[in-house]
Amino acid sequence: MDIKFIQDLELEMSEELPGKPFQNLMSPPGRINLHQDPDKLPVEACVLLLLYPKNNEWFTCFIERPSHYIHDVHAGQFALPGGKVDETDYSFEDCALRETYEEIGIPPEDIGILGSLTSLYIPVSNFLVHPFVGFMHKEPEFEIQPNEVANLIEAPISVFIKQKNKSVSDLIVRNEKIEQVPHYILNNQNKLWGATAMILSEFEAIISKLEIN
Repeated sequence: MDIKFIQDLELEMSEELPGKPFQNLMSPPGRINLHQDPDKLPVEACVLLLLYPKNNEWFTCFIERPSHYIHDVHAGQFALPGGKVDETDYSFEDCALRETYEEIGIPPEDIGILGSLTSLYIPVSNFLVHPFVGFMHKEPEFEIQPNEVANLIEAPISVFIKQKNKSVSDLIVRNEKIEQVPHYILNNQNKLWGATAMILSEFEAIISKLEIN
C-alpha cells in the first residue's frame, strides 16, 4: 500500500478541522438542538478510527455492542472501538489505545496516532467523546473481547465518500421509532448512525480532499 495517503491525512489533520457543521450533516433529527447541561459533568470517553491496509485498500473497523446490556443506551449499535476514560490513563490518546486493545486486541505499540477529530457530546448518555485516528502498516489480527463486542465489521474507507452509501430512513431504537435518521450503509446491510456517523462525517470531509489509494 502507498503510504502517501497516510502522510497526507496526518498533514490535513494538523490543520483546522471541518468541525461540528460537518458532524451535524449526519445528526439524527432534533440532535443539534440538544446541548450539554452546564450543571452536569459529562463522562469523558475516547474512540479510535483505525486505518489499515486490506485488499489493496485502506480499511477501518467497527464493533457491534452486545444487545443484552439493558442499561446501555447504545446496546446493539455499531460504534468505533473505545470507552470511558480510566484513572490510569495518562491522556485521551492513551485511553483510545487502551480501549482498542481491550475490545479488539490490537496492541497500542502497533498503532500510530495521526491526530484527533472534533470532540462530540452525546446527550442520551452524557458522554463527551474524543475521537482519534490511527493507522497500522499491516492488516490487524483481531482478538475480540466477547463481553464487550458482539460482532466486528470491516469496511473500506472509500464507502464514506460515495453518496450511494448514505441514506435516510426510520429506525427502531429501544422499541421506539426515530424518523428520518441519516446513516451510512456498510456492506450493503449495516446501518451506521448517531454519534459514530457524525464522527465519520467529519472524517469524510477530510478524506474527500485526498487520494485514498
